[in-house]
Amino acid sequence: MTSLPVITPAILCGGYGTRLWPLSRKSYPKQFVPLLDEGTLFQASARRLSGEGPGFAFDAPMLLTSSDFRFLVSEQLMEIGIDPGAILLEPSGRNTAPAVLVAALCQARKDPQGILLVAPSDHAIPDTAPFHAAVARGLEAVERGELVTFGITPDRPETAYGYLELSALPAGDGAPIPLAGFREKPDRAGAEAMLAAGTYLWNAGIFLFRAADMIAAYEAHAPGLIAPVRAALEEAETDLGFLRLAPEPWAEAENISVDYAVMEKAENLSAVPLEAAWSDLGDWQAIWGASARDETGVATRGAVTAIGCRDSLLRSEAPELELVGIGLENILVVAMQDSVLVADMSRAQDVKLAVEALKKKGAAQAESFPKVHRPWGWFEGLVLGPRFQVKRIMVRPGAALSLQSHFHRAEHWVVVEGTARVTVDDEVRLVTENQSAYIPTGAVHRLENPGKVPVVVIEVQTGSYVGEDDIIRYEDVYARE
Repeated sequence: MTSLPVITPAILCGGYGTRLWPLSRKSYPKQFVPLLDEGTLFQASARRLSGEGPGFAFDAPMLLTSSDFRFLVSEQLMEIGIDPGAILLEPSGRNTAPAVLVAALCQARKDPQGILLVAPSDHAIPDTAPFHAAVARGLEAVERGELVTFGITPDRPETAYGYLELSALPAGDGAPIPLAGFREKPDRAGAEAMLAAGTYLWNAGIFLFRAADMIAAYEAHAPGLIAPVRAALEEAETDLGFLRLAPEPWAEAENISVDYAVMEKAENLSAVPLEAAWSDLGDWQAIWGASARDETGVATRGAVTAIGCRDSLLRSEAPELELVGIGLENILVVAMQDSVLVADMSRAQDVKLAVEALKKKGAAQAESFPKVHRPWGWFEGLVLGPRFQVKRIMVRPGAALSLQSHFHRAEHWVVVEGTARVTVDDEVRLVTENQSAYIPTGAVHRLENPGKVPVVVIEVQTGSYVGEDDIIRYEDVYARE
């Protein structure tokens, strides 16, 4: 066992993003999507907050997420070989102040002096070494009972970020500096003045502290949050290895950020300058800036052909869709199988307006992803008609769908990859590639993967109604209703 100071990462991974639509949607937000490489931002965050740093070691990560993503976070951690600690399920989004407090209270159950590093799951920090060095320097202030935040040394007058104002010029050694205050996103002139002053950092929203010190800060500056958040934790229920916070007291907690609730009022607050590449990847222009680009400034991903284009981002997220751009300049194009975004790069922040417009017209693309992730795998719709639907279903090795039946539809399964175990009423049999099974309306049935490779099935549904809510579950290993 290591004798180094141990830090428990608390990763916030329950948010929903709209500015990276159509790739990021409410049902599958940006932290779980491969944006820059084959891994996801959440996986990169978990890797960055694991192992050992200079003079400290990370414990298993604590995760704070929503019920919708509980199996997704487990699956993505399993893919990179990281075992999580506590996984806390927030019944509803209440911003970062309740989330940080419940993490501190949870840590205090084990050790009130335990150290937590709270970090978002959707930021990109390509170089881990300077980040770990900054964390090590922050520990010096934590040992003095201070709350530590991390700020990015700005390299341009950025108007999209909030700022941290330092009480003194950084000495260049990266040591913690007492914080003078938080500053909202400035206009262009304000950002230029902040950059020239040299006493401002971009607010990265990353915090390091002892659990007892953060709880004391809430008691002093946000006492109204203590009772509902503590009750939500004390009344939490264990569910398949997850800790489901009690919804009633959680709903009583104020919806407020930790900056507004505590950090802007605390006096024992220091900031550690972080001189490293960093981005919150908040919009497509930021993705373009963080992507590999050719000599004309064009970044591409997927099946893309760019002819005479400059300073543009072209992404095809559907393997069967070939995206061709001709003579584009300062344009972003993101093509998916169910939607295409085309915008001037300077309007990247306005993508959220498109999502709002789609919601108003009732378009499913506003929030729903074409590939729907489930704890057992995923499915995607291929064809939808008035009395039929065709889906592709992938079941992970060892996984199983619920034992279920339908009132209004029959199903026909054709196995195209792997070997499935199929239950239809009292009959259980193996169905291999190029074989099929028919499930009559009302039959009790289940699809399982008993093998070591994924099973892929083409499902044809026919009937008077083919909605996802036409389902009765009798048994479910994932405890869904």
